[in-house]
Amino acid sequence: MKNAALASSSLFTDVRATANRYAALLQLCCPQGPKSYSLARSVHAHMITSGFRPRGHILNRLIDIYCKSRNIAYARHLFDAIPKPDIVARTTLISAYSVEGSLKLARELFDGTPVSVRDTVSYNAMITGYSHNGDGHSAVKLFSDMRCDCLRPDNFTLTSVLSALVLIVDDELQCQQFHCTVVKSGLESVVSVLNALISLYVKCAGFSSSLMNSARRLFDAMPEKDELSWTTMITGYVKRGDLDAARKLFDGMTEKLEVAWNAMISGYVHHGFTLEALEMFKRMRSEGIQFDEFTYTSILSACANAGLFRHGKQVHAYILRTEAKPAPDFSLPVNNALVTLYWKNGKVDQARRVFDRMLERDLVSWNAILSGYVNSGRIDEAKILFEEMPGRNLLTWTVMISGFAQNGLGEEGLRLFNRMRIEGIEPCDYAFTGAIIACAGLGALEHGRQLHALLVRFGYDSSLSAGNALMTMYARCGAVEAAHHVFLTMPYMDSVSWNAMIAALGQHGHGAQALELFDRMLKEGILPDRITFLTVLSACSHAGLVKQGCAYFESMDRIYGISPGEDHYARLIDLLCRAGKFSEAKNVIETMPFQPGAPVWEALLAGCRIHGNMDLGIQAAERLFELMPKHDGTYILLSNMYANMGQWGNAAEVRKLMRDRGVKKEPGCSWIEVGSKVHVFLVDDTMHPEVQEVYRYLEKLGLEMRKLGYIPDTKYVLHDVESEHKEYALSTHSEKLAVAFGLLKLPRGATVRVLKNLRICGDCHTAFKFMSKVVEREIVVRDGKRFHHFRDGECSCGNYW
Repeated sequence: MKNAALASSSLFTDVRATANRYAALLQLCCPQGPKSYSLARSVHAHMITSGFRPRGHILNRLIDIYCKSRNIAYARHLFDAIPKPDIVARTTLISAYSVEGSLKLARELFDGTPVSVRDTVSYNAMITGYSHNGDGHSAVKLFSDMRCDCLRPDNFTLTSVLSALVLIVDDELQCQQFHCTVVKSGLESVVSVLNALISLYVKCAGFSSSLMNSARRLFDAMPEKDELSWTTMITGYVKRGDLDAARKLFDGMTEKLEVAWNAMISGYVHHGFTLEALEMFKRMRSEGIQFDEFTYTSILSACANAGLFRHGKQVHAYILRTEAKPAPDFSLPVNNALVTLYWKNGKVDQARRVFDRMLERDLVSWNAILSGYVNSGRIDEAKILFEEMPGRNLLTWTVMISGFAQNGLGEEGLRLFNRMRIEGIEPCDYAFTGAIIACAGLGALEHGRQLHALLVRFGYDSSLSAGNALMTMYARCGAVEAAHHVFLTMPYMDSVSWNAMIAALGQHGHGAQALELFDRMLKEGILPDRITFLTVLSACSHAGLVKQGCAYFESMDRIYGISPGEDHYARLIDLLCRAGKFSEAKNVIETMPFQPGAPVWEALLAGCRIHGNMDLGIQAAERLFELMPKHDGTYILLSNMYANMGQWGNAAEVRKLMRDRGVKKEPGCSWIEVGSKVHVFLVDDTMHPEVQEVYRYLEKLGLEMRKLGYIPDTKYVLHDVESEHKEYALSTHSEKLAVAFGLLKLPRGATVRVLKNLRICGDCHTAFKFMSKVVEREIVVRDGKRFHHFRDGECSCGNYW
């Protein structure tokens, strides 16, 4: 018996020694990394081959190592082999599942842990898992369960649950309740807990400005502050736009941390204070603070947005000099910012060179260079790049759809929008915006209405960008009442919204209403910008409101501090010339603070054509020939002026000059949407499959119109031909063909909406007034300048166009 006891004691001693040896070896694997994990696996393999059966702390250590080496499946295998796993093993696996994002498996393991076994650490692991994976509600609920189980939270618990609450907090009361919880716990002096509480108050400051003051009081009372404390407060002020408070706090730091510098620079950039951002960047360098990828991306973004290309290029040169072997996590965001810098400053080819040299690219890289091609109008190259992309996200599709719409390729934009949906990508409000703008360019009202209905179905009817696009679409498709309805029902409006509605009313001949809306805008406290004044001046021009237009122009600089640009002067000249006030127009041109460019002379020439002012018109045309020798509009307007005066020889000379210089006239065309299809007509059209039916209908309609007094105005035939040929030429104008097609094909009583690329001719304008009376329908025509609504023999322009 004595010998057996001695043998048993010796065996136990050997097992304990072996266990201690294995434990010591596993302790060597503490530094995490591939070599440590490889050593741990070797130690475990030796245990298995030697027949040693690990228990307790050794099994827990193995589970921990396998979890940290991302081999969670084997860690679970070891765990499942333990008859009664302890709380350490359970907590280790819960944490591992949470890090991996497998919250369902983590919660199953947590729920399978007996309540009597659970401790604060296991609750912490599960709460942290929810917090880090963005499930704030579950984290807060579990914290409540923990307190019901009579477990006392520690600083880790409170830090995690406060971080989770930041994700979901929606009122001031929640902040105050959890603040009380912190005080009751006795942990209100722990730095990590106070940082989380400050972060919570900062997040809630959006609901009440007093909460930012609460955050500041907590911050000031902290016995000890760390990097996160300073950064949280500075970032909080920055996000609220209180850059003065942020800077004051920053300047009060005894040790200016790199992350605080980055927060300040980022804040200045985000709020458009480019010079301040550059000044901090220079100070940061002079004080020897190390730049990182966040510093560079912020400062390059500032240079890109402000058009400071030279400064941005200097930063690029500095990066090349100082970052010989940058890490991938540095290179990728910085290169993406460089691509954006170059394309935003019109250097798309240089942006492409940066892109091509990148060793690693992500979707941000591809979207950046795609945006460069799209915004520079290089749509063919953008299309090729789009198809070559290894992956696409919603932004990719949106950039391309908007690019097509903004570059006059509306049909391709709509096809791409449909393709996106077919490929299972759900459109966002910006994608809808691009598609709606495409409809605006095409004049595709019915398609636009369908997109509007789809927009509402997707829940984007309150989107600001989509609302502005809808207003523009309805207005440009001739449905100004629908545009006004959208405007009135928008939950929020910015200056773009007001500008769009003022422009819509002005283009449709409602000048007085446009000015009333402008006055209402001012009363609402919305300050006008330069675009606002362009729309107001246009509205005055279309309605002949000369006195009001001149007063608004004069108020730009005097009241609002906006210096009129050449486009504003062009609108003023157009306003004066349409009213026949040529001496005033000449005086404006002679006293402009800069040399008049093409837009000003074009406005003058157009006014001279309306009123037959040959001498001044010739002067304007000569200046335009110098500035834009290849622009067809100048030749056409001058030739038409000569033709109107019966000076056929001079008209022929202008057209010969046009041919000799290789200038081609843009052909007049009109289009109309019928049955969700856009039908295009050219002058003297023979290509449309139903054009002969249209000609017959026009002939029949002409007889009815003549009974009411319509006489074709042959002075608008700008060729020296016989009278009967002139009348025939008038009947083949593209706008007449499109209107007649609409009258034939649209349902009885439906409004006929036609769009034309050039200015409507005088005879067509008269004809449509008679047509509207004969057919008792509204006819809406959009030409290159404005809208005409023909109803019951009258036009909305009041013959002032």
